[in-house]
Amino acid sequence: MAHRPRRRFGQNFLHDPGVLRRMVAAINPTPGDAFLEIGPGQGALTLPLLERAGALTAIELDRDLIEHLRTAAADRGALTLHAGDALGYPVAELAPADGRRLRIVGNLPYNLSTPLLFHLTASPLLVTDLHLLLQREVVTRMAAGPGGRDYGRLSVMLQYRCRVIPLFDIGPGAFRPPPRVTSTFVRLVPHSEPPVVVPDEAALGRVVAAAFAARRKTLRNSLGALLPAERIAAAGIDPGTRAERLSLEDFAALARALPGAATS
Repeated sequence: MAHRPRRRFGQNFLHDPGVLRRMVAAINPTPGDAFLEIGPGQGALTLPLLERAGALTAIELDRDLIEHLRTAAADRGALTLHAGDALGYPVAELAPADGRRLRIVGNLPYNLSTPLLFHLTASPLLVTDLHLLLQREVVTRMAAGPGGRDYGRLSVMLQYRCRVIPLFDIGPGAFRPPPRVTSTFVRLVPHSEPPVVVPDEAALGRVVAAAFAARRKTLRNSLGALLPAERIAAAGIDPGTRAERLSLEDFAALARALPGAATS
């Protein structure tokens, strides 16, 4: 009996051969690549990657798919399967012991995309790139620059960790069952060094979260519990502006202005 996609797992299985070929071409797998796939589902992307790389590790939440995946991959390469929630597997525990960096791929469930994005990019030095299929509006937010309504906490914090490169859109008809939204395939490339100087990422995160918690308020009001207006101004930022107008470097300047923060 064919596996029925489960709504509670956010399952929408890719089935369009043309789309899959385009995704594999964008990923450009080579022998020896250390792939980690999140949510392989029925293996539509898993199998061509496995054939080209020779080995692949995958995390699948739906235990009913595990045996199907093992059988389908039996003559394609070395498939290592973990049954469970990807949020429960630190990336550092899945990185190869031989020092190769991971290449992460996945069709992320829309209802868990934001926590998974932060989880998968938490160890940038262990990851070469990520190729992810997400709801288009999420990718729009990830890639957004200052000045628009799509720009927010997700934009700033992901761009602190990675370059965000939207690749192409995929319509609902490429999936079974078809979702009600358009998806986007996106490439994330972790920075080898942080693009801005901050005391630590936690400090940047505190400033960004507070600034966007009430995005219609000016920084004078939204950051009042962290930074007085005069300290904001001393960092070179107008206390009367709103969070959506600030660049990543502006947020870094505010993080450096936090009481007790290092300034270099």
